[in-house]
Amino acid sequence: MAATMIPILTLLLLTILTLHIADVSSTTMTLINKCSHPVWPGIQPGAGSPILARGGFNLPPNKAYTLRLPARWSGRIWGRHGCKFDASGRGKCATGDCGGALFCNGIGGAPPATLAEITLGSDQDFYDVSLVDGYNLAISITPFKGSGKCSYAGCVSDLNMMCPVGLQVRSHDNKRVVACKSACSAFNSPRYCCTGSFGNPQSCKPTAYSKIFKAACPKAYSYAYDDPTSISTCTGGNYLVTFCPHH
Repeated sequence: MAATMIPILTLLLLTILTLHIADVSSTTMTLINKCSHPVWPGIQPGAGSPILARGGFNLPPNKAYTLRLPARWSGRIWGRHGCKFDASGRGKCATGDCGGALFCNGIGGAPPATLAEITLGSDQDFYDVSLVDGYNLAISITPFKGSGKCSYAGCVSDLNMMCPVGLQVRSHDNKRVVACKSACSAFNSPRYCCTGSFGNPQSCKPTAYSKIFKAACPKAYSYAYDDPTSISTCTGGNYLVTFCPHH
């Protein structure tokens, strides 16, 4: 696994050059921070997949970080923000915190957090951006080089600006909304969590809250069974995961 941090303009030039000569069996995932503030990406592998980049790192504004993904790798990526860590890597993030550590090392992020999810397959890859665990930062996934539909996935709207009061997570000074909970996390109801008698797509339908998410971010999962309009596929692609793509 190789990982490097380089400026975005340099990255895009290198991407154009290398996509044509990259080995078909090698998949890269590049994380780009277009936010006006630092982001601390967290990376959690799926079952059986290795941890990449120790599970987390600091990504300054207008920087990019490229990872080489092992075959059949699966996992989720999210952005932490408002983080402070000491020299030993201990600290805390305002959103997306993973156990108070800079290196998540396989631990997931505390909701609410926008998730970019990807599973590499032998025939095709599956990827999506999910709001099932809530929203903290805008994220998009853009495939390059691959064949098939290879459509864009993401949530580029700032849901914090339109988050219903009952779902809001506010800053310590209470002056701004820093994240938007899912209805499941806010109310812990089977109807919103798609559990119990609501644990199937026939009974768990969109709610007023998930419809707000879907209207703002039609290319992202708004609740657990929002499959048909949310999963994207691509064969042999490389992927750009962008934080704050609307900036």
